Amino acid sequence: MTRQDRIAALKRAATQRILVLDGAWGVMIQRQGLSEADFRGERFADHTVHLRGNNDVLCLTRPDIIAGLHDAYFQAGADISETNTFSATWIAQRDYSLESAAYDINLEGAKLARAAADRWTAKTPDKPRFAAGSIGPLNVMLSMSSDVNDPGARTVTFDQVYEAYREQVRGLYEGGVDLFLIETITDTLNCKAAIKAILDLRDEEGHEELPIWISGTITDRSGRTLSGQTVEAFWNSVRHARPFAIGLNCALGADLMRPHIAELSRIADTLVAAYPNAGLPNAMGQYDEEPHQTACSLHEWAQSGIVNIVGGCCGTTPDHIAHVAQSVAGMAPRAVPERPTAMRLAGLEAFELA
Repeated sequence: MTRQDRIAALKRAATQRILVLDGAWGVMIQRQGLSEADFRGERFADHTVHLRGNNDVLCLTRPDIIAGLHDAYFQAGADISETNTFSATWIAQRDYSLESAAYDINLEGAKLARAAADRWTAKTPDKPRFAAGSIGPLNVMLSMSSDVNDPGARTVTFDQVYEAYREQVRGLYEGGVDLFLIETITDTLNCKAAIKAILDLRDEEGHEELPIWISGTITDRSGRTLSGQTVEAFWNSVRHARPFAIGLNCALGADLMRPHIAELSRIADTLVAAYPNAGLPNAMGQYDEEPHQTACSLHEWAQSGIVNIVGGCCGTTPDHIAHVAQSVAGMAPRAVPERPTAMRLAGLEAFELA
């Protein structure tokens, strides 16, 4: 299939069933028991900075492991698998002095996801599989000061964040992803830089238009993102991008995330996606929620008609995704509402003028 054929198939599938995203990557990579040598490979054998823990670089040094994880999630029943590029910007990679490798990580990560999706589509033509380009948050924020004594202090500029995302988006696109997933958003201004990077590559370099999926993160029981926005304010801030899907992931388990997903379902005139953590971490930082527990929660969401796409974030495994896929099989996706025309604005709170 051509890329446009795949995009058409993705949009068609979303009208027919609840789609399933894959689960966590960090926990699965940790289970591999990798050494420093695995992260270095031949390419970075003489690198002067320790690379263990830089999961993204494994796209270059242990592609066999990354390909195997894509296969594990597709075998579990996922329709969509993310690239292993969550922190593959030069801004994030400078923690490991690997700024120059950012483009290659995205390119190869996308190729691995593309190849896996194509393999599984060939096995199950009636259930095509898709590759989502993972664009994660940065370790710096544009909306919040980096110095408690100076409200205007920032360690990066908007232009730098934009250029970092633009390089990432180009690599993901050229590697063959079907859609872009801007995820785990804690700072809406960072997200806007990523959106602009995607739209500019389309407009300035003639790239085909790919669907954009935007996934924010409500960081605690306050019901706000880390940069302070409510769910509705966040949606009003990014709806101009006309995303294929809007949703939430990370930070919360399904029980605490549910009211925020219900709110998005009410206000968003596009698909709603959710991939919660496997509950909250225990005292040791581990996730204890069993696969059937996660699946039970997401089954109720599907039954209530508030989701179009479900999956798992921190602590979830292929077993979790297998249970989730079974729990939503045959259930109708949420009906996308038509909302009346109004002026909708946002700061930390939403404002609507009909």
